[in-house]
Amino acid sequence: MQALLVLCTCPDEASAARIAETLVAERLAACVTRLPGARSVYRWQGAIEQADEVQLLIKTTRAGFETLRARLCALHPDALPEILAVAVEAGHAPYLDWLAAQVTPSSD
Repeated sequence: MQALLVLCTCPDEASAARIAETLVAERLAACVTRLPGARSVYRWQGAIEQADEVQLLIKTTRAGFETLRARLCALHPDALPEILAVAVEAGHAPYLDWLAAQVTPSSD
C-alpha cells in the first residue's frame, strides 16, 4: 500500500468542513486535517491575487487517489482546485495500516 498526502486549499471553513467530512464518510480518505489561517499568493488570469484559505491535509492511498481526485473536483467551489498528491516515503507502521484499512480502493 502506498500512502499519499493530498494537499488542497479551500476558500472558507464551511467548504473545507463539508469536503473533509464527505471524503472521510465516503471512505476516500482516512483523515482530513483542516488548517485555517493559510494565506495564499498566486497568479490568476494575469493578476497577482491573495486569499485567506483553509489548507486541507488529506490522508489516502494511491489506489484510492483517482476516485478521491474526481470527488474533490466535484465538491470544491473553485473552478481550478489545488490538488497535489505527495507520496509518503515512511511513517509509523501501525498508523499506515490503519490508514489503509480506512480507505476503500478505487474500482477504476
